[in-house]
Amino acid sequence: MSRLPALALASLTAALLTACISNPALREADTLARRGEHEGAWRLLRDAAASEPQDNELRTAAQRERELGLLALATQAESARAGGQLDIAGELLQRMQDVDAQAPRTRALQAALRRARAHEARLAQAARQLKDGQVDAAREAVTQVLAEDPGHPQALALQQKLRQRFAPPPVPSTLAAAYQKPVSLEFRDAPLRTVFEALGRGAGVNFVFDKDVKADARVSIYLKEVSVDEAMRVILSTQQLERKLLNDNSVLIYPNTQQKQREHQELVTRSFYLNNADVKQAQALVRMMAKTRDLFIDERLNLLVARDTPEVIAMIEQLVAGLDLPEPEVMLDVEVLEIANDRSAEAGLNWATDATYGSLDSSASLVPWATRGSFRTLVANPVVAARLKGSSGTSNLLANPKLRARNKEKAKIQIGDKVPVFTSTSTANVGVSTAVTYIDVGIKLEVEPTVQLDNEVVMKVALEVSSLGVKESSGGPQPTSAYRIGTRNASTSLRLRDGETQVLAGLINDEDRKNISGVPYVSETPLLGRLFGVHSDSRKKSEIVLLITPHVLRNVSLPEASQTILPSGFDANPGAEGVRLRSRGTVAAPLAGTTLAPNVAPPAPAAAPARTGEAVVELQTTANAAVGETLSVGLTNTAAVPVSGTLTYDVSLFTLADATGAEASSGSVPVELAPQGQKVVVLRARPGAAGQSGVVEFVNTKATGPKGEVLNVRVEGESSVEIRAQ
Repeated sequence: MSRLPALALASLTAALLTACISNPALREADTLARRGEHEGAWRLLRDAAASEPQDNELRTAAQRERELGLLALATQAESARAGGQLDIAGELLQRMQDVDAQAPRTRALQAALRRARAHEARLAQAARQLKDGQVDAAREAVTQVLAEDPGHPQALALQQKLRQRFAPPPVPSTLAAAYQKPVSLEFRDAPLRTVFEALGRGAGVNFVFDKDVKADARVSIYLKEVSVDEAMRVILSTQQLERKLLNDNSVLIYPNTQQKQREHQELVTRSFYLNNADVKQAQALVRMMAKTRDLFIDERLNLLVARDTPEVIAMIEQLVAGLDLPEPEVMLDVEVLEIANDRSAEAGLNWATDATYGSLDSSASLVPWATRGSFRTLVANPVVAARLKGSSGTSNLLANPKLRARNKEKAKIQIGDKVPVFTSTSTANVGVSTAVTYIDVGIKLEVEPTVQLDNEVVMKVALEVSSLGVKESSGGPQPTSAYRIGTRNASTSLRLRDGETQVLAGLINDEDRKNISGVPYVSETPLLGRLFGVHSDSRKKSEIVLLITPHVLRNVSLPEASQTILPSGFDANPGAEGVRLRSRGTVAAPLAGTTLAPNVAPPAPAAAPARTGEAVVELQTTANAAVGETLSVGLTNTAAVPVSGTLTYDVSLFTLADATGAEASSGSVPVELAPQGQKVVVLRARPGAAGQSGVVEFVNTKATGPKGEVLNVRVEGESSVEIRAQ
């Protein structure tokens, strides 16, 4: 059929279908629907159905167009939301609400868009916190977003940035400035509560003791230039005690026993929805590494629920994040080629093979001997025939499939036919039953890829090429038919680079046959044989060639090396904080001067004694700090009069650890020092400041003597800080 008549037939069909629609509104709505304007078609049909409420056809068509319109709008809105175009998604949602505000698609999109806007605001705040050096707050915000939307691209990018720049925070993640004050302790066989009393009075920390803490416990400790937090952890570890932070400057001390832990340790329940990992494997990992017994899994939702202390839950989060990685995938470009050649030739004289002597009447079975005179010699006509015949042929069978396979899972290709084979079975007193089985004939390829971390692919390849042969039948009262199947198999294992092509060839089937028919013995002679017979020569040759090329689409994204080492506490308490002290390299700031216990080491002497009419302020700070870590700046007023001033720092290198907003990046902190008083300011090294050095200064100082005279203020101490990479 030519193209013009075909178009005419299609136009006629459309015209007939349109003519069958009697209602004008239905015809116009059908035209709009064909152009994809389902929303306009629905409005037209809605108005028509309102004017004709008894027309069921209009009502049904309106409902159909409403569903199609909602589906089209929801698809566009979901694409816009996934691409971060929330304003466009909001406009599409408004159109869906105009169509049907209570439809499940509309309400689901409304909830998803509301959550997406909340995520956008939370991630924007996390980006600002990261810029200001508030790493812990940014990490918590990103974790919350990924818990609600594991595939959020902006959250994943921010998480990757956090992993690249910062190591996992110790738990508890942040401590108040009071716990960061540098101290030096020297006690010999002192009562435990005396040590905590001196430490609390000097550092401004409140200690509350459980009733079962031994009052007669003795402590011998010699620590220099450590923080209050580190000194506290050392004392608790050596005395089999544990702590619970009540607020920024209050700590509860209780015995480190299972019973007391159950009484004082607060538990947290966290749900983990896994995207890629098997929930049973995650359960085994958490149970083994975190020693968590309160675990629940739901295989239907791939959900893991754990209940433990906040420190253990933080460790479980990192364990699950390292396990819940997408599996590698590979695209296999396969090409199977079968090349076959067939050539045959026949040449020679085909002599008659039968000769008879007898009556011409072939219907008579017996002939009297008296009629032998009428016998004749009969030979087939013609007596000899010349045979000259030749044929040749070439065939190519090509299959070029593309397969996408997951790591360590088999991918199968089968191209060919299913050949039926009938089998008859005879049973006494029952009869004959026939069964049909099917045999696969053609090309069958199985590949099991394993993607390595270096983007090489290890593959197990099994190739089978089969062809249908001669049909055979078995004898007997119930004959059975079967086929002779020709098969060529190859199985191997190989390792290829991404994009490398491997050729598997040599599966050759070569068949060469010769046949001679004619006068016995004479037809077999080398030269005259073709005058007394027909010589047939046939040759069939085929070869199978397999080309396979892997393309790695996705491999395992390994975390940073710093993320692979996770502090895991102790064997009895996996989530507990370690006792190992950090290297400070600083001179310890004293604790509130004269209020220390006699065994506490005194502050280092000033560089020069104060002169008359002068006040001396000692400035002590950490000599070096890693990006993202905090550093303590201690100011000690050695004079008997109050001193005020401003602590300044480079805002491109440091930020206030406990401040937010403009205060965190102002670059200055007003300081009021009481007579013989001190103050500690905690700063944090900004991201991107590695390898630089900054100076912290105490400027704009003022001091007034007892008689109202203005005193000169001299600042002593090292104020330079080297910032190193993690």
